[in-house]
Amino acid sequence: MRSRPPIKAVQAFEAAARLSSFALAAEELFVTPSAISHQIKQLEEQFGVKLFHRVHRAVQLTDAGRRYAEEITAAFSRIDIASRELGRTGRSDILTVHSTPSFATQWLMPRLARFSSSQPDIDVRLNATYPLPDDLLLNGVDIDIRYGMRRLQPTGTMVLPFPPETIVPLCAPELAEGVHPIHTVSDLQHHTLIHSEVCLITWRDWLRQHRKVKLDISRGPRFDRSFMAISAAVDGMGVLLDSLLLVERELESGRLVAPFGVEGPKIQGYTFNVLKSQADLPKIRAFQDWLFAELEQSAV
Repeated sequence: MRSRPPIKAVQAFEAAARLSSFALAAEELFVTPSAISHQIKQLEEQFGVKLFHRVHRAVQLTDAGRRYAEEITAAFSRIDIASRELGRTGRSDILTVHSTPSFATQWLMPRLARFSSSQPDIDVRLNATYPLPDDLLLNGVDIDIRYGMRRLQPTGTMVLPFPPETIVPLCAPELAEGVHPIHTVSDLQHHTLIHSEVCLITWRDWLRQHRKVKLDISRGPRFDRSFMAISAAVDGMGVLLDSLLLVERELESGRLVAPFGVEGPKIQGYTFNVLKSQADLPKIRAFQDWLFAELEQSAV
């Protein structure tokens, strides 16, 4: 197996091939033309291939030299690009966060600017695709925000529960104060029920606390993502049962109201998942501390 050629010889060849001149290559590399000639001769002897035709004072690539120059030039170009990228990103950490689509859209995205402002050296990459990555390391994920029933996580995963979230009926204000105002639970009989199928508490569960009221829970639009169900409620399609955590912006802006107030059943829905081996990395610890501080403010 042939040894790797000396980098100085490769640099000399690349410059001479690109400039079609040993003299110009020497000027660029701050060496003498004889040094360039010596380095190229060393390459030719090592591989047993003639790289240049030497015609009087001019040089011209051989066919083998031209093919080699194409590859070497491309390699140097990649090194230049990588070096420029390193200069731009070398001072920052990249934090890859995977989240359920609804939490990412409704809660996390509106707040990410605050995290970036407090941690300017951390660049967040937010991924909200399904399916969930079971192995964080293999999927290149630093943090995974999951929703649903707790299930056995791969060995070495640390799971931190979010604060409990409250589930209440929600609707557009025009619906709550419209032709059929919503002041009591029985008023829901005049309205379409929107079903958020991923929510851990369904209309059937909620109605167990209101057994005297008969509602047709078999009807109404159904959505497999909360953010779609929330959008439907904002558009006045009906009354939604979902998490106060996910509708903070809509409640603050008045696009949604909670006709029966903000008291309701609480669930433990979201969890923060990270590899134990990486839990103390500064970028992960910074995001974890920020996230839970924000969640505590949301719960107030």
